[in-house]
Amino acid sequence: MNTIFAKRRNRLLAMKAIRDNYMSGEKQITCPKCGQESQRKTVSEALSVCPNCGYHWPMGAYHRLSSILDSGSFRELNARLTAADPLAFPGYRAKLTAAQKKTGLNEAVVTAVGAIGGRKCVTAVMDSRFFMGSMSAAVGEKITRAIEFAAKTKLPLIIFSASGGARMQEGILSLMQMAKTSAALAKFSEKGLLYISVLTDPTTGGVTASFASLGDVILAEPGALIGFAGPRVIQQTIGETLPEGFQRAEYQEEHGFVDAVVPRGELRETLSRLLCLHEKGGRV
Repeated sequence: MNTIFAKRRNRLLAMKAIRDNYMSGEKQITCPKCGQESQRKTVSEALSVCPNCGYHWPMGAYHRLSSILDSGSFRELNARLTAADPLAFPGYRAKLTAAQKKTGLNEAVVTAVGAIGGRKCVTAVMDSRFFMGSMSAAVGEKITRAIEFAAKTKLPLIIFSASGGARMQEGILSLMQMAKTSAALAKFSEKGLLYISVLTDPTTGGVTASFASLGDVILAEPGALIGFAGPRVIQQTIGETLPEGFQRAEYQEEHGFVDAVVPRGELRETLSRLLCLHEKGGRV
């Protein structure tokens, strides 16, 4: 019976991955970095990476999970948890409904337990298509629950960040998630468990200033924008021209903020090796 349910979960994940990564419209897609056109099918099969220059397009949460986790190992956590409207912000409920219909997601993060290379782990993947991956109270709650579940089951934790920062429609309640997630990670760390943070484009604002920067190992995808305030805001504030590539993943690696920049096609193998090196076992 468990095998049947596992197969059903795997098929559901695969279907969601196809839906999330499907690029509707013309058969050709133009790369914003090199300007070259490629077949959408080719780009999709390459994990949304430009075959000409290696530019990394944003990746849907379910599609990323399907590319990282072992087949049949996916089990979603807190799938029904979604944002409320605590401040009765004008138009917020309608925008939430529209975002849910457009993306098929309940919130800007998907959390799950699965395996990579046969080693169990807890994962959280932010999706920038949903309110630009902004951190609502529900996003903070889902990530906190994932951290606590990983601590309880003594499993390693992997969080993929992609966010524009706090969700303005929830005001201070959104900002409070910075402290909430960081506190949960502090308790997680006290147990001696492994936390791998993967920074994707973009990782900015309160997410960068909290859980995204607290990993035991911090990886980043090529070209990812990583920082608290964006480079344009910083440049306008200080009145000086910033270095080329400022706040991009490669710049952050050079200055010690990121441990390694890993292309998307190599990410699963890299994570598998890290889990193997830090293996301590666990139970679900």
